[in-house]
Amino acid sequence: MNRKPTPDFTILDRPDVLSVLFHPRPEPGSPSSALARDMIIPVGEKHTIGARWHMGPANGPNLLFFHGNGEIVADYDDLGPLYNSLGLNLMAVDYRGYGRSSGEPSVAAMMADCHRILLFSKTWLQQNGYTAPLILMGRSLGSASVLELAATYPDRIDGLIIESGFAFAAPLLRLLGIDPERIGFDESAGFANLEKIRHYAGPTLIIHAEHDHIIPYSDSQALLAASPSPKKTRVKIPGANHNDIFLRGMKTYLEAIQTFCRTCTKS
Repeated sequence: MNRKPTPDFTILDRPDVLSVLFHPRPEPGSPSSALARDMIIPVGEKHTIGARWHMGPANGPNLLFFHGNGEIVADYDDLGPLYNSLGLNLMAVDYRGYGRSSGEPSVAAMMADCHRILLFSKTWLQQNGYTAPLILMGRSLGSASVLELAATYPDRIDGLIIESGFAFAAPLLRLLGIDPERIGFDESAGFANLEKIRHYAGPTLIIHAEHDHIIPYSDSQALLAASPSPKKTRVKIPGANHNDIFLRGMKTYLEAIQTFCRTCTKS
């Protein structure tokens, strides 16, 4: 495989882009589940990332989950126990400025922090007796974080799930009101999701809504085609859009994840 692209987020980390790319909000309260563990993950000398881990069986697969823009880990308080009931552990993490995290969000910070989050998570799992596979899962904006990690550490994770992920950043910027040409952006400088997935040949699951109005279904097709994995699957959620994908396709969505995690366990 070719060398993973060297990231350069200078063009994206400008006020007019950041104001539409990130929509942070604080966390309202305490976890709703007794099994939830609030975690504080250090990502540098001055900043920490808030996380909420819904830990069930110690022998269950562990999903390290990077959520979408406008979401925080508290939004998954009701879903954590649901994942636990399927024998899975959901480890949801925020970005800078989101929930209980310090600092302000930026693309450079998000892409650097995910490396430290992965290291912290693997260490914590090992120290606390959670020995089952570690699977990365990224929704929407979170697909950038998990593809960065999968491309960098292909031998340190056991599976990759991309939900509503984007292959191309330029159309997304246009939708958000940013002209890529005006700011000098092209796909070779930025997230490079399509290039990064070419560096991960492990088990891969792609879930996408049929009528996603933010990130079109064709992006999932591009990501699937670029993936070199011999164990790759794409699941379409019929009739669903970007923000109702789980509600409309809950049964299909969860069955796909549970089946995929079992496959990773056997790998």
